[in-house]
Amino acid sequence: SGTLNSERVIETFFDHREAILKTAKALVEDTKTLVAGAASSQEQLASAAQAAVRTITKLAEVVKLGAASLGADDGEAQVMLINSVKDVALALNNLINVTKSASGKNIDDPEMQKLKESAKVMVTNVTSLLRTVKSVEDEAQRGTNALEATIESIAQELRIFNNGQIPTNQTTPEELIRVTKQITIATAKAVAAGQSCRQDDIIAAANLGRKTVSDFLLICKSSAYINDDKALQQRTLDSGRLCIKYYKELLETIHILIQKSSNETKQKLLNYSRMIAQSTQELVQCAKQLKGADLIDPDDPTYIAENELFNAAQSIESAAKKLSVLKPRRKPKEIDENLNFDEQILEAAKSIMNAAGALINAATSAQKELASQGKLSTKSTLEEDGQWSQGLISAARYVASACHVLCDAANGLVQGYGTEEKLISSAKQVSSNTAALLVACKVKADFMSQSMARLQTAGNAVKRATDALVRSAQRAVEMQQEDKYFEVSMRVVPGIAQEIKCKEAILTKERELDEARNRLKAIRLAKYGHSEQDSNEST
Repeated sequence: SGTLNSERVIETFFDHREAILKTAKALVEDTKTLVAGAASSQEQLASAAQAAVRTITKLAEVVKLGAASLGADDGEAQVMLINSVKDVALALNNLINVTKSASGKNIDDPEMQKLKESAKVMVTNVTSLLRTVKSVEDEAQRGTNALEATIESIAQELRIFNNGQIPTNQTTPEELIRVTKQITIATAKAVAAGQSCRQDDIIAAANLGRKTVSDFLLICKSSAYINDDKALQQRTLDSGRLCIKYYKELLETIHILIQKSSNETKQKLLNYSRMIAQSTQELVQCAKQLKGADLIDPDDPTYIAENELFNAAQSIESAAKKLSVLKPRRKPKEIDENLNFDEQILEAAKSIMNAAGALINAATSAQKELASQGKLSTKSTLEEDGQWSQGLISAARYVASACHVLCDAANGLVQGYGTEEKLISSAKQVSSNTAALLVACKVKADFMSQSMARLQTAGNAVKRATDALVRSAQRAVEMQQEDKYFEVSMRVVPGIAQEIKCKEAILTKERELDEARNRLKAIRLAKYGHSEQDSNEST
């Protein structure tokens, strides 16, 4: 949250308080000299500006030290202090620019009027900083002062928003939708603070509101101009302005509640909350028109699912590339059982990667078909879509992850440090996760659609490829078993000892098998919330 840690534990804010107040008062004097410099020579104006910059730099340093002395446990007060000095710095920067423009102008010139307004804002922000500094040690007033500072900051942000200047940077309608959600969160936090009237809640709501409004107005204005439709531009700007106007009035209502609480005033909080919600809905409609049919909501479950499928496809492609490095690439072909064992393993693994990649592509097509048919937006609730997309995302991730594990297992076996058992288990895991992905895709699908037919075909291809790899690996295991020679003693005592040793080995392996099954059961309970069927294929 931008908190600062105190470098010396023995320091308190009181140790820095006087330095902050003294530097702030010096800045006020520099401001007076700067404003007077508008009627002086350019040299005097430049000198006054440099002096003011030096003072604001010093002020920022002493405020930072004061904020650090509060410690990380008082983060909201730290944010309040930093925001206050930031407001002063921005006001000074604007004042210097306006003073340059007004230099040498007649007293009746519009630039001189701008200078007066800018100087007034500067004085207001310095006064707000002084109040904030004095209230840091008075917790009963912290929230109130933070609220007042935020209300004034919003008023200044609105003046900048209304200056008629077209921004040079443009943002996307998706960003506009995102900030409407942020203002909704800030509104809910403000309403809760108004209901409780606790100073801690109020300062947290004020700090959040200040940042949210600043981002909101900036993005609203910059996104309005991505479309050449003048009426749409104005509608977007008006909706954004109205939304923040309501939010500012909401904070002003909270300020009244702090002084004198009443049920009638508390009811106004809910009224403003509803009006803000209406204006944000209007902005969302504007965002859709700004972008047109191609608008993407970053929080849309279908978009998230599609993006995750794309990531899974890239992940599988990456695993396939790792496999291709182990042996020179060959043209796609059926697995030749006359190849040596290592070549069979690599060819089978590559076949699985290709089939898994095709499966992810087919799942993406199926997901897009569902979205185009409206089955993920109009006929289902957002919660249902979210559950469906999370299931699809999870399944796609498991397929991609299993492909990487398979790739590593194949590599280990070919390099001589892996085992056939791990390779078999990895291949079966790919097959199992593929089945889960098919189920996730079929939840809302039309079973007769072409995309679902392609998806089923791709799933079958993965199963065939994994079966082929398992057969190759099992054949190698069987060959190793056949090659083993067991020497059996025909003498009584050594023969009994051999038998006991074999039984001991059997019991040890059975115990290890039981432990492995229990671990697998625990993993499945943690992953799915219930145990999967302990089939021989899975183990």
